[in-house]
Amino acid sequence: MTSTGPRSVFTRIDAGVLGPSPAERPSLTVHVGSRALVLSAEESREALYGPRRDGALGAAVWRHAVTEAQQEPRNGDGTGRLFVVWLVLPGLYRNVQRILRLWRRVDRADLEAEAVLAVLAALDAADPDDPDTGGRLIKEAVNRMWAYAQRITREIPVIDISAVAEARNPTVAPEERLHPPKGWEVHITPPPNREGLYATLRFAEDCPRQGGRQTGPRLPDLVFRARRHEEADIIGTLVLRPVGVRR
Repeated sequence: MTSTGPRSVFTRIDAGVLGPSPAERPSLTVHVGSRALVLSAEESREALYGPRRDGALGAAVWRHAVTEAQQEPRNGDGTGRLFVVWLVLPGLYRNVQRILRLWRRVDRADLEAEAVLAVLAALDAADPDDPDTGGRLIKEAVNRMWAYAQRITREIPVIDISAVAEARNPTVAPEERLHPPKGWEVHITPPPNREGLYATLRFAEDCPRQGGRQTGPRLPDLVFRARRHEEADIIGTLVLRPVGVRR
């Protein structure tokens, strides 16, 4: 199964690797045991995905293709890296079709571009001698495609961006931000000399009971003084007031 369509990234990669004529197509020299084989691009793919594929030959194809891509200079034409991406593509077609069937909103070109980026990112860290190098490259691309599709489907296309932003993040007046509807304001006044100021603050309030019932908190009227212990010097003053009460 191949990817078709003028906007298909995979189609453009096919065209870039195969070229307008067979004479321009890349070849790969692989070593299997004591044998040295020169494979065309199509034969390299056939060794990986064909009905008569050979495990040893397939591992050699990945080993030599990845090695050549990694040894390619950064300012080169990228032929070796493009060839590795091209070798990965047949392992992605099934997942591309599944994703597009599940989520029609996903753009095919964007999905394929994500797969290519995943392969190129994983290629730098790939181990050519790992017999499962090709499988790892395919897995990286597949995982990134699914993650991209799931992320895209959670996005909601809108025209009025400012209206959506206002609905999700309503603007709060400055005075409302400073004074939430419920709670307490805490004001701590340290002593003039703050050297060696270490203490644990404890909060306590006596709630007298009348007839077995608690009369309710009296925090609005309280001013706490914090000391190191009962006989130590005052190290600061902490005042609790209901929100909105003037000082």
